[in-house]
Amino acid sequence: MLTIMDALLAFSFAALLLTLTPGLDTALVLRTATVEGRKQAVHAALGISTGCLVWGAAVAFGLGALIAVSELAYDILKFCGALYLSWLGINMLLRPRKQLALADNTAKKGSNWFLKGVLGNALNPKIGIFYVSFLPQFIPQGHSPVLWTFILVGIHIVIGTSWSMALISATRPLATILRKEQVIRWMDRTTGAIFLAFAARLALSRR
Repeated sequence: MLTIMDALLAFSFAALLLTLTPGLDTALVLRTATVEGRKQAVHAALGISTGCLVWGAAVAFGLGALIAVSELAYDILKFCGALYLSWLGINMLLRPRKQLALADNTAKKGSNWFLKGVLGNALNPKIGIFYVSFLPQFIPQGHSPVLWTFILVGIHIVIGTSWSMALISATRPLATILRKEQVIRWMDRTTGAIFLAFAARLALSRR
């Protein structure tokens, strides 16, 4: 039987390992930091965290369980996510940037990247499935599942956001090189290809 401290430590360690595993979120944050700048990357990171919170709330109040048992609901969300990732990837491949956004467009671009971060996670049913299957293992017996779901998701968000900020900071020493036109094009196209690969993997995945 897990104590409260055991549950928190065990989940924190598991969430840290999950966060450090390179994936779509890492690619999105790194690309945004190098091409769009620090502020936009922070917006993207906050969007990713918000997407996790959306799934956390869905799981806490039962919607995640519906996705877990309903093949149709899972497939609809899965293909919506794959289409969205494909749209992002194709745009980056076919229309890579030549230069960074102008300063007066910062707020607009930041808002867009926040939304992309949210949608990137909110349209990925695997996060919901992960929360549904993983979180209950760390809820101490006799405690509120709703409250503890939010606590555990909160820990995951803190770890994920901290890692994103570390990635963003790591790009600053290389800013001059990373903002050259050739590098920006390469980053866009590479990230676009990664997004398409994730889209294909998501579309072909099975539970």
